[in-house]
Amino acid sequence: MTRLDDALALVSIASVSRDEAAIADHIDKRLRQNPALDVERIGDNVIARTMGHHATRLLVAGHIDTVPGDASEAQVVDGQLRGVGACDMKGSLAVMLELALKSQPRSVEVTWVFYAREEIARSESGLLEIAELRPDLLDADAAVLAEPTGGVVEAGCQGTLRVEIELTGVRAHTARPFVGRNAIHRLGALIARVAAYEPRTAIVDGIAYVEQLQVVGVDGGVAPNVVPDRARCVLNHRVAPDRTRDEAAASIATLLDGLLEGDDRFEVLDWAPAAAPSLSNERLGLLVQATGAPAKGKVGWTDVATFVERGIPATNYGAGDPLLAHRSDEYVTIDELDEFARVLDEWLT
Repeated sequence: MTRLDDALALVSIASVSRDEAAIADHIDKRLRQNPALDVERIGDNVIARTMGHHATRLLVAGHIDTVPGDASEAQVVDGQLRGVGACDMKGSLAVMLELALKSQPRSVEVTWVFYAREEIARSESGLLEIAELRPDLLDADAAVLAEPTGGVVEAGCQGTLRVEIELTGVRAHTARPFVGRNAIHRLGALIARVAAYEPRTAIVDGIAYVEQLQVVGVDGGVAPNVVPDRARCVLNHRVAPDRTRDEAAASIATLLDGLLEGDDRFEVLDWAPAAAPSLSNERLGLLVQATGAPAKGKVGWTDVATFVERGIPATNYGAGDPLLAHRSDEYVTIDELDEFARVLDEWLT
């Protein structure tokens, strides 16, 4: 079988978040074919480790869930694997399985982590489940998260902040709006301010991160003949690694200066912290060298932050174009899988 065939077997197994048992069974069974691996199953998470006597342990992780889609449509066409999760990130998972099953001796110990529920709320992440129940399984000197990165190292990650803002007004009859105050009209000015936002670029350890701010939800209205006294919106802010949660929230408040009043509500709904680059780590520096391309910053949030929180230097590196992730025409190519396999095998060897 070719690498595309191996990856097709994974893409053909439906594994939408919270429904990963079947693919976890498949991965568990495959990993147990290598007697040199110590394999453990925690819920729908599968962890396999070499247990030799080398002083250095490297960890490679990937999530096994996908966004919703029809797994039966998976196919290989002209050197491309097409289907939900092909790029994000079952192509890379297939390479991970292939390398985990190799009998080739290495000069390091390796931990392979296949975890569930990455594509939904972070609180449900299988990686956090492992960290809570068996934190020792995540111990490592350096880690690679096999998110699609276009074959280059994407260092660190940006944080993600969700803020809900509720503006107040005065309710009135629409025939006499002059006795009221329309909260939705107030919200229009706020949305216009956010739409005019100029992204901030932060340089952290030589890596550029471009922040983003978007309105992602709007809600308001009472009845067709009522001037609304409440209007709500939700903002999503992608935050560079040089800012904390409070600093990021304060930057939004500063942007909206003059638009928020005393009875308005500004509430942080969710925060996933950013992670600074770990490229000063010797092992991860060698990974960059193996790719033959300079590293760049990860624009989204990934579980690199989870490893960095645990004191483990980590970075993103995987097969596939990240711009294809979650799209209906998602795909990964055989050339991308071959290059990912070459670099990862060299790094581990």
